[in-house]
Amino acid sequence: MESLKHVAIIMDGNGRWAQKQRKERTVGHYFGSENVREIALKALDLGIEAITLYAFSTENWKRPQKEIDYLMKLPAVFFERFLKELNEKGIQIRTIGDLSMMPEKTRKVMENAVEKTKDNKALVLNFALNYGSRDEIVRATRKIIQDGLTEITEEVFESYLDTATMPAVDLLIRTGGDKRLSNYLLWQLAYAELIFVDEEWPQFGPEQFESCIEAYHKRQRRFGGL
Repeated sequence: MESLKHVAIIMDGNGRWAQKQRKERTVGHYFGSENVREIALKALDLGIEAITLYAFSTENWKRPQKEIDYLMKLPAVFFERFLKELNEKGIQIRTIGDLSMMPEKTRKVMENAVEKTKDNKALVLNFALNYGSRDEIVRATRKIIQDGLTEITEEVFESYLDTATMPAVDLLIRTGGDKRLSNYLLWQLAYAELIFVDEEWPQFGPEQFESCIEAYHKRQRRFGGL
């Protein structure tokens, strides 16, 4: 059985799910945020070390301003409800992406959650916020140039990525039916297994998550070998 340490998730379909219910797209984002708790607790039960969630991409700024404003307020709502529980269960909050572009209140909410949980060891719950993989690679390259490095290996380059201190991604799950990576963890997903499911994110519960983990364990990862 293949070990599984790090699962990346593209939480797609919140808005479409809400529209099917004849509700505002923001309602889908609210229920999607509640589902983050459910999946995190299931990952904890399954012994997974880290989950990285695509929460807001560098391309999401193109969405209607009303939706963007709601998404910027959502971390405060989420952590007001669940931070105490997550902290008590030993879950460590982290972020990747360029948070300097986020509203100050949103950034402070995330920084507070990271600070309060920094010593926890049970599970890393990592939020990709204002994240795009191409942007991450460009930022990493700029840092390497600024540091004056000339001997650059894959290991050196990885040490400059946002995920430098995290285990390699073993599995990507994308909900919502689309089958693309959408500028997400392009370097990190080089040898990850990919699973695409039709359920929109608010529908994707702990049972479906566990089914994806079981499917992963049935696969044989060769990493280019035999």
